Amino acid sequence: MDPTRPEERASAADDVLRGLWRENPVFVQVLGMCPTLAVSNSALNALTMGLATTFVMSLSCLLVSLLRHAIPSQVRIASYVLLIATFVTIVDYVIQAISLSLHAALGAFIPLIVVNCQILGRAEAFAQHHGPLRSFLDGLGTGAGFTLALGCLGVVRELLGSGSLFGFPVLGSRFEPWVVMVLPSGGFFTLGAWLLAIRYWRRRREAAPRLQEAS
Repeated sequence: MDPTRPEERASAADDVLRGLWRENPVFVQVLGMCPTLAVSNSALNALTMGLATTFVMSLSCLLVSLLRHAIPSQVRIASYVLLIATFVTIVDYVIQAISLSLHAALGAFIPLIVVNCQILGRAEAFAQHHGPLRSFLDGLGTGAGFTLALGCLGVVRELLGSGSLFGFPVLGSRFEPWVVMVLPSGGFFTLGAWLLAIRYWRRRREAAPRLQEAS
């Protein structure tokens, strides 16, 4: 793959944008709901989980692609899980070293990245069939899409549930927090609202060319 060729640059950009928006793992494929709803009660937790998942996904896909011809097909799933678990362990120790309170807030959801269906799905569906660069970009784009979705939920839930953003007061002392937004039910409400808004926007965008032709 020659990144200097226009068609290769377009392909690389498509690999990133596919996971970031067109096939967003949360807003389009509705995958990874457990960490999405559990850790998006604050923007910081959401961003940390998103970046951790992006790191694991992009490097796991890269390594799976590099080793795809050396791993026997009979044990490929077990091998992929082992590779993913290696990067999850690195992330777990890094977060613990940076902030014990953040590590405690994320709890078991950092180790549970090992069984995140998005990561194993991209390794199985894409990385084992494509070269290292495209596999890395595909994992990076999908991870960035997951981070974007978590950030959208985390910002809304923290603003309405605590009146703050990344721990800093934003809405003032007179704002009455919506306690429900920091509870699990608030995650469902916020996700449903985002899915409804994105679906409405997509339908308007798809209908726009037909309306122009009719006029």
